[in-house]
Amino acid sequence: MYSIAIHGGAGTIDKSLMTSEREKAYKLALQTSIQKGEEILKKGGSAIDAVAAAVCELENQPLFNAGKGSVFNAAGKNEMDASIMDGNRMLAGAVAGIWGIKNPVLLAKEVMLNSEHVLMMGKGAIEFAKQQKFELLPDDYFFVEARYIQLLQAKKAGVMQLDHADHKNKKGTVGAVAKDIHGNIAAATSTGGMTNKKFGRVGDTPIIGSGCYANNNTCAISCTGHGEFFMRQVVAYDISCLMEYKNLSLEDACNEVVKNKLVKTGGEGGLIGVNRKGDICFSFNSPGMYRAMIKENEELFIGIF
Repeated sequence: MYSIAIHGGAGTIDKSLMTSEREKAYKLALQTSIQKGEEILKKGGSAIDAVAAAVCELENQPLFNAGKGSVFNAAGKNEMDASIMDGNRMLAGAVAGIWGIKNPVLLAKEVMLNSEHVLMMGKGAIEFAKQQKFELLPDDYFFVEARYIQLLQAKKAGVMQLDHADHKNKKGTVGAVAKDIHGNIAAATSTGGMTNKKFGRVGDTPIIGSGCYANNNTCAISCTGHGEFFMRQVVAYDISCLMEYKNLSLEDACNEVVKNKLVKTGGEGGLIGVNRKGDICFSFNSPGMYRAMIKENEELFIGIF
């Protein structure tokens, strides 16, 4: 049995501010993304390929803070992070502070498969991308007017802030987790970070064990929220540890970390998870999270609030 879940960010998503047209656009984007991943799983493909395909589709959408829809940093540039992990071989790849790459998750996958490293950043990651024949896109491709307005507002207020779009404090990181018919699980996460971020700031997304983790013996996790808190709590790995060492279920482990540990330290956000049996968990301590899931022979679920 296969299963796959995706997220497009968690946070304060105000239902009263969500127009029917915008809600329809978000749900269509989530549906398109998860179907890309499911197509691979249906054909007997791997979980790692499925999560990469699903995240690519989210990165291609200006609605989400990743890839094309990435927010602007203080210098008015789009600086992106991504990670991916294979729970079968315990291999992982990640990139941080990159630009011009249409699908950062695919570059993270190249780091995992075709380098001796786990994490590459900045100019070095871009040089690696060129060696792997990635096309470097112009800044215009990543320019989304709504994101630029967010930057101007943040600069005027003198703050660094999480992507809020039309909804205050909305977190825009995207991700996917999946289990394939071979019994393997995988996770991937991608983000544009924080609006008006300075000094080469990197959040939890490219940090294996914080924003992304996968282990066939326990679970695959993709996180979204205020990265500093997720790094301090090592959220994704902590869930795996609770399952491995305390024998907690996926749901109990996720809720313990997200709704107890994170809350105590002031951390807001959420995550998606899948275990080796294909069970899926959505856990978030904010009013909403853009999310979707589908299991073999079951109906598609899409949720926002």
